[in-house]
Amino acid sequence: MSSFKKSQVLLFLWLGAIFCAFGQDNKGTPLYKQSAAPTAQRVEDLLGRMTLEEKVGQLSTLLGWKMYEKEGEHVAVSKAFEEAVQQRHIGMLWATLRADPWTQKTLTTGLNPKQAAEATNAMQRYVMEHTRLGIPMMLAEECPHGHMAIGTTVFPTSIGQASTWNPDLIQEMAAAIALEARLQGGHIGYGPVLDLAREPRWSRVEETYGEDPYVNSQMGIAMVRGFQGEDIASGKNVISTLKHFTAYGVPEGGHNGTSVSVGQRELHESYLPPFKAAVEAGALSVMTAYNSIDGIPCTSNGYLLNHVLRDEWGFDGFVVSDLGSISGLKGSHHVAATSEEAASLAINAGVDSDLGGYGFDKYLLEAVKSGEVSQEVLDVAVKRVLKMKFDMGLFENPYVDPAKAAKQVRSRNHVALARKVSREGVVLLKNKDHVLPLSKSLKSIAVIGPNANNTYNQLGDYTAPQPDENVVTVLEGIQAKVSKDVQVNYIKGCAIRDTTQSQIAEAASLAAQSDVAVVVLGGSSARDFDTEYEETAAAKVNEAAEGELISDMESGEGFDRMTLDLLGDQLKLLEAVQKTGTPVVLVLIKGRPLNLNWAADNVPAILDAWYPGQEGGSAIADVLFGDYNPSGRLTISVPRSVGQLPVFYNYRNPKRHDYVEGSAEPLYAFGHGLSYADFEYAHLKIAASGNARSPEVAVHFEVKNISNVDGEEVVQLYVKDLASSTVRPLMALRGFEKVMVPAGESREIQFTLNEEDLQVMGQEKSWLVEPGNFQVLVGRSSGDIRLEGNFVLE
Repeated sequence: MSSFKKSQVLLFLWLGAIFCAFGQDNKGTPLYKQSAAPTAQRVEDLLGRMTLEEKVGQLSTLLGWKMYEKEGEHVAVSKAFEEAVQQRHIGMLWATLRADPWTQKTLTTGLNPKQAAEATNAMQRYVMEHTRLGIPMMLAEECPHGHMAIGTTVFPTSIGQASTWNPDLIQEMAAAIALEARLQGGHIGYGPVLDLAREPRWSRVEETYGEDPYVNSQMGIAMVRGFQGEDIASGKNVISTLKHFTAYGVPEGGHNGTSVSVGQRELHESYLPPFKAAVEAGALSVMTAYNSIDGIPCTSNGYLLNHVLRDEWGFDGFVVSDLGSISGLKGSHHVAATSEEAASLAINAGVDSDLGGYGFDKYLLEAVKSGEVSQEVLDVAVKRVLKMKFDMGLFENPYVDPAKAAKQVRSRNHVALARKVSREGVVLLKNKDHVLPLSKSLKSIAVIGPNANNTYNQLGDYTAPQPDENVVTVLEGIQAKVSKDVQVNYIKGCAIRDTTQSQIAEAASLAAQSDVAVVVLGGSSARDFDTEYEETAAAKVNEAAEGELISDMESGEGFDRMTLDLLGDQLKLLEAVQKTGTPVVLVLIKGRPLNLNWAADNVPAILDAWYPGQEGGSAIADVLFGDYNPSGRLTISVPRSVGQLPVFYNYRNPKRHDYVEGSAEPLYAFGHGLSYADFEYAHLKIAASGNARSPEVAVHFEVKNISNVDGEEVVQLYVKDLASSTVRPLMALRGFEKVMVPAGESREIQFTLNEEDLQVMGQEKSWLVEPGNFQVLVGRSSGDIRLEGNFVLE
């Protein structure tokens, strides 16, 4: 062979090697399409093939409900979707299947589960077959208390979920929500919301797990494990997006999305631990918050997103902005002069995905071209998004089965699970003279109030339209519980806010003729089609025109409060019914703590059901008539007045003194909740071993049911650091367990405290366990401590 031919052969071999190195096998299949190849290699191969415009497009998460068209039973991609894919190279959608007044999708114009699966399949088919690289879409859906889509199961809102004090149950619920979303083509579930709710005037308390870092952590872990399961590519799990990073739940004055005043120590000791726990549980996505902390918006806070989240905690997922929060750096916070600068601030701080699609897009393109954003920073963000698509198996399995969606979404088992979660979350606040449980042999029951027979008022915000037959109201639950011989009479009595619809005299007359009056009051997060909305989807608070009925909505995103009073004529209604002398049971359906001072003084029995979801009426009836012994406990304190705020149990020393007008203590304390059973605590034993460098403290005690009724008790373990280098909380929850104790029997309870339970952020901002004296407090609530003991760490 001539030297020329040898050179040709060597050149051919060299070119072949280069060709293979760029991701082609001998059959011409790109490496990124080879399922057996490692994910990291597939990501690098695909990234190397993408244009700048395609990379930026992968970071855009557009509003999804505009991306399909429906004619009769047929669904297809819309022109808007085709244009977004071809012109903007989008990689993700949000709320594609969302239906509510904001999206203007109704039971008629929206999609049932089968149609939803067909629509998402059509979108995937289009991008797989009509784009250069065939990168599948990733669809994010709202999933805080059920997938926010037509035909799904509606569970209690998060504050009700937390009131169960049962993380195992919440994990089971989260798995059900994930399955329903995934069967319809969703891949990401927005939730859980891990904001501490220490400002009850704030409109979104219902979306939280309450005021305590430990409860929030345990519920967050449960949600992440339920959403993501063991294998994110299972076809029945979704990526969990933690919201809102961070300290969003304590805005000044209760104004949603405004600035927050917390110190760095408080931030690390109270507001970050729930997120850290969820990240350690494997959460794959985090959403930034609208607020600023110490003058820096969370969406441009590199310290939080890069240093804390990624460097310290080892987070390996992707960060998404909240809707419009990138453009908000310019338009709301005024820390950016131009939209290009806002995009630069966000991505350089660690934001990978733009929810809404108008924060990055052309502005990020310009920022990269001008050098404000480096190619390296852009590539890192794109890699994080692509990795999730490969890990979920979307390149191999982008489609779902519409028949499965039709059959398994809102299954009988899921409906039963919704009832169980709702039932366990009902909190018995008061039960004077054992008014409850009610007898099923009563001759007549008056069911009264604006929330007694209102489908939407018991569902909470972030809920899709519902056929009436999907929801059981309190009236319907009571009617189903008693025989036809019991006369159940209903009157609305008044609205939540509007005072032109009141029937107070008629309601009092009905109560006077009845054996018992069940009065169902509270609030509403139910949006209607007359509501106006901000660009971020938060509802606008507008004054009603003269002669126009006032909406019930007084809670839900955007509806912040100045007071916590029952609105409209609700208190007048309750007072009139109480004056009849008929025994009264007050049932509360609401999204935030309300002023219950008069009720606490005058009404013999009070149940708090929060927003109990579609099975709320059945669950409440189960508790009212004793078919379920209430086990719910408060995860947020109920104040006596807004003048006390903030009111939460684990505030920092020193202990607060009373006001001139009254007590500084809350009306109902964190952890409070009664049972039809009575429990006795005894035999506390504390054994500390190790030392401050490696502590282990075993806590043993006994709980005995001293009644003749089986009951679940929520035992709560609190710790007090008696002397430390920095000011510590008055007490801090460090363990809880819901345990069934049959009548007359006892249960041995054991907790083990470790380094994480006892550590403090010292003066130098480092975590350590300090030697010294600690106190253990065990009881039924933060205000009902039954056992106390001390231990010393050397």
